[in-house]
Amino acid sequence: MSRRHFLHLAVAGATGAALAGCTASTGAGVAAEAADGWARAREISETIATATFPDRDFDIRDFGAEAGGQADATAAITRAIAACHEAGGGRVVVPEGVFACGPIHLRSNVNLHLVEGAELSFSTDPQRYLPRVFTRWEGMELMNYSPLVYAYGQENVAVTGAGTLQGNANDQTWWPWKGPNSEQHWDLIEGQDQAPARARLEQETEAGLPVAERLYGEGSWLRPPLVQFYRCKRVLLEGVTLKDSPFWLIHPVLCEDVVVRGVTCSSHGPNSDGCNPESCRRVLIDNCRFDTGDDCIAIKSGRNADGRRIAVPCEDVLIRGCHMAAGHGGVVIGSEISGGVRHVYAENCEMNSPDLERALRIKTNSVRGGVLEHLRYRNIHVGRVKDVLVINFHYEEGDAGDFEPLVRDVEVSNLVVENADRVFQVRGFARNPVRDVRLENVMVRRAGTIGIVEHVTGLEVDQVTINGNAWRGPAV
Repeated sequence: MSRRHFLHLAVAGATGAALAGCTASTGAGVAAEAADGWARAREISETIATATFPDRDFDIRDFGAEAGGQADATAAITRAIAACHEAGGGRVVVPEGVFACGPIHLRSNVNLHLVEGAELSFSTDPQRYLPRVFTRWEGMELMNYSPLVYAYGQENVAVTGAGTLQGNANDQTWWPWKGPNSEQHWDLIEGQDQAPARARLEQETEAGLPVAERLYGEGSWLRPPLVQFYRCKRVLLEGVTLKDSPFWLIHPVLCEDVVVRGVTCSSHGPNSDGCNPESCRRVLIDNCRFDTGDDCIAIKSGRNADGRRIAVPCEDVLIRGCHMAAGHGGVVIGSEISGGVRHVYAENCEMNSPDLERALRIKTNSVRGGVLEHLRYRNIHVGRVKDVLVINFHYEEGDAGDFEPLVRDVEVSNLVVENADRVFQVRGFARNPVRDVRLENVMVRRAGTIGIVEHVTGLEVDQVTINGNAWRGPAV
């Protein structure tokens, strides 16, 4: 197809339409791709390895834990995990009641199981999360505070049940470390601001400083995630509720065969992302609910020099049957995406909240780079949202680096949106456009504006309506 420059969208009842540097077509190509484009998603669902455990229980009360939220149960839980692991595996059972604790480190073949009415209530004293552990923070490896629930290099490990992981972060604890911000509702406490340490960590990763020498923790104000599995295989999170996290809620890193099923993520602090699989292979996020202060689901693969050094993409991710309420984005890719992402599938999801900023979002820039390809979205219903589809090469640092992002082969089908402020914010670079975007059976019932689509090549549309009017793509 030939390039067409400075073409403009026009749909009755919408305003602010703009399309520059784009090409478009309609026809059988979309349907042909849809016919077999989901075979890999079915393969992920059928072949992902799920953690299983012997029928053996280790009740934390038998190791000295006491309910009530006063006595610290950390040592008892640690003893129960060790006994379960040494016996060959099983369930470490948290019974009904509130159990106060510090960090919990899981081991292979251990299922931390919280029965209905059980709550692990985590300390907000940062000293409890020392000594430092090997972790990743905003896509950069470092030695930092332990995540509240942590596993490194383990296999066949899980957190399950109908209970709650209560992180206890709020406007006076953990969240103030974010520092000043346009969304600030947390207290500002003198001296507590992550910005200087974040800048130093970026400098150290760019300089290639060994991870063992990237020492953070006390005095750095870099908040730990609620749950992090690092370099683990066969990971399962099922049924639990995660609340009020210091930072990201669920963060699998460099893991294989991750199943997140039936969980509820509820946290409205800064960077309260729900589930962020990073540089993982074979991930299923199934029937989960997200009500968060940042992205509901964000797929990542490392930031800038560290992402390119590790060079492990996130791939074979299937998201299905999830509900997204508040959040910066529903299904998001980026922005720590320097290692790339491929084969992402999202289907049968419901999104609806006046506080949901974007439904489908891809964010990168020429500092992050990354190859993002083979991305599929279908059967998604959106109630209220600000932006429907965002593919943005100008995120954060913008066009300030030497690493061209490549986004290609993106397909959205059977998408219904009831009410949006804006339909599109799709912005590639003139020299490096977004490539091969296909829209099929997309209906936006009410939209304030169509928005912007600029620097896209290979745009295909079939049966797209906005404000009751058919949109057939750029005029020829």
